Amino acid sequence: MNDRLIKIVIQPGLRVSIGIVAAWCLSAFPWAASAGDGSSTNSPLLTVDRVFDGDEWNGDTAPAIVWSKRGKGYYVFEKAFAGGSGKDLVLTNPETDGKELVAPSHAFTIPGEFRSLGIDSFELSEDESKILIFTNSRRVWRQNTRGDYWVYDITSRELRKLGGDASPSSLMFAKFSKDGTRVAFVRENNIYVQQLRDMSLLRLTHDGSTHVINGTFDWVYEEELYLRDGFLWSPDGSSIAYWQLDSKGVREFQMMNNTDSFYPKTVPLPYPKTGEENSAARIGVIPSKGGETQWMSVPGDPRNHYLARLHWASNSTELLIQQFNRWQTTNRVMLANARSGEVKTLFEETDGAWVENENAVRWIEKGKRFLWLSERDGWQHVYRASREGGAPSRVTKGDFDVIAIVELDAAQEWLYFTASPENPTQRFLFRVKLSGGKPERLTPADQPGTHSYILSPDCRWAMHTYSTFNRPPVTDLIRLPDHTSVRVLEDNKKLTEKLASLKPVSTEFFRIEIGDKILLDAWCIRPPDFDAAKRYPVVFHVYGEPAAQTVLDSWAGKRALWHRMLAQQGYLVMSVDNRGTPAPRGREWRRALRQNIGILNPADQAAATQAILKRWDYVDPSRVGIWGWSGGGSSTLNALFQYPDLYQTGMSIAPVPNQRYYDTIYQERYMGLPDESPDGYRRGSPISHAHKLKGNLLIIHGTGDDNVHYQGLEALVNELVSNNKPFTMMAYPNRTHSISEGKNTTRHLYGLLTRFLNQNLEPGGKPR
Repeated sequence: MNDRLIKIVIQPGLRVSIGIVAAWCLSAFPWAASAGDGSSTNSPLLTVDRVFDGDEWNGDTAPAIVWSKRGKGYYVFEKAFAGGSGKDLVLTNPETDGKELVAPSHAFTIPGEFRSLGIDSFELSEDESKILIFTNSRRVWRQNTRGDYWVYDITSRELRKLGGDASPSSLMFAKFSKDGTRVAFVRENNIYVQQLRDMSLLRLTHDGSTHVINGTFDWVYEEELYLRDGFLWSPDGSSIAYWQLDSKGVREFQMMNNTDSFYPKTVPLPYPKTGEENSAARIGVIPSKGGETQWMSVPGDPRNHYLARLHWASNSTELLIQQFNRWQTTNRVMLANARSGEVKTLFEETDGAWVENENAVRWIEKGKRFLWLSERDGWQHVYRASREGGAPSRVTKGDFDVIAIVELDAAQEWLYFTASPENPTQRFLFRVKLSGGKPERLTPADQPGTHSYILSPDCRWAMHTYSTFNRPPVTDLIRLPDHTSVRVLEDNKKLTEKLASLKPVSTEFFRIEIGDKILLDAWCIRPPDFDAAKRYPVVFHVYGEPAAQTVLDSWAGKRALWHRMLAQQGYLVMSVDNRGTPAPRGREWRRALRQNIGILNPADQAAATQAILKRWDYVDPSRVGIWGWSGGGSSTLNALFQYPDLYQTGMSIAPVPNQRYYDTIYQERYMGLPDESPDGYRRGSPISHAHKLKGNLLIIHGTGDDNVHYQGLEALVNELVSNNKPFTMMAYPNRTHSISEGKNTTRHLYGLLTRFLNQNLEPGGKPR
């Protein structure tokens, strides 16, 4: 074994000593051997090596499809008919499964290089005569949004690269004009248009720089408002609307890269921490043949508002703009004249806690109205809003949440959406008439779990993916509205059979009451050969903040397999969703964390743990552990620090020890501005409670984390040291928030977690 970690051990009366401590001896901890011995893939037991080292448990996914806008079927890349390593693009008839060859695999061979393009994604022009291919992609913050683009002309059979003399992997968000004659893209923070007839290139904006960002976004807009692609062709192709962000004045966070060169390098990142200055954002419209930008006269201080959404208003002369105030309690919906820049407010969406930023506007009634999501009646429902202004009128009704709009059949006036009125851990497809009425569930009643859909434009067909907690995803083509399965596209048979060969664990979803008739959703994995007469250690997996649920009846991949491995070792593994997680349980449930992050969520988690100990006496109260990542890492710290007599062991990955160190948009949305809520920030930050630590704590962080900075961990280390608290830590050099970069990193991390649990939370049932 070559695992090594920094371990800080402090004993009363002794000086602080920081040393390199060798990894634990396998013979002393027998479970560690099974965690990484590379045992046979035929074994009924999982190991860390089996789960994370290799592709044994990768599973398969159905190929990405693009529905024809002209009602022909769907386009998909399939294994080349003529053999070889490439793939043909085919058009498939959903009714008959008949296939028309659109472009053979050799069509995507780079001219002069005899090398096939690796296709990350593709789209077709409106008339479906050309294919836009994204390849050679590179990560920008979280996702691969920068790469190379090629256009293949189906008629002329010509493949051409976009960007002129652009350096490799430097283009972003390329998209066809509606007539398919041009492509626009972002390059080095400027917007370009390329004419496909002669490949001439026109640079529309000229002020793009390190701080002036055209057509895409800075770090915090991308991370917290989920905005990446920052420009839109007008429907008639005459102009382009785009965001411009100016990050001058945003203080830079200096990350340190110690590993990529002989001398360390600093990596500057404009990053607005809570209470600090944001980028200034504005929206402009520029002629697609070149000219001056007309800026929209959006009111207010551009550094203290967020321009959260932008749409062409069903024509080429007006824009629909959504503007959040800094507190994110008001969403001002505005109609802007693209030619004059004049802006008028149609209506405001307000919430005393915060408003959401996931409102995908869809125009109806020939552009007179648009669909709108709102929680104004206590549940998230679909409304019809008018371009003339006034209060939106409700389409869906009832004590349930519309989770997301899936598709709109404007011709038949059907709205398709996902919801789960009875069980917030699951997801199903419904439809309702735009005029209102009772929603109709389309997902069969005998298919519990999580369902996702990609509907055809006419809503007659859908690619349907279905999974459960214990069942890997299956993707089939279905006919709507009867939800008839026409053919299976990926059954994951191999992975399903391998799961069946494992020593079985039992799983259960349940609800636990924590007082005042508050019920929290939870799941539990029990060990094989479970004996209720014995007592078992429990490990809780936690997130606990508004960004994610952990209690979902869906396949969770390798992390779920690791949890099953722990159960095979003799642990009970559980997860509980506290109030404030984004479950479809109504506005009041989700807004419970307003100025309560780090306060209410650990209290709910602790109350659930205590209720579980009382409900099931086979859970050993002397062996209670908890682990989590990011917000879950923060929840883990708060559990150990605020409830030191309840939790004995915790593993915190990439946490936010001090909420003041995190970014403006996320932390201020839920906690308010720090100068207005200093006590909430203090009480909700784990660092404020670090002096109470009693249990075994492992903290893990990537030093190159641009999201949750390593700085926060160092501040926590100082606090623990000053209070003479022993703990263990592991720093992964130059890894980001995912701690996944570099050879063997993921396997190493989960090996470390497993050994720490085995050492500090002894597995297996014990007699009472």
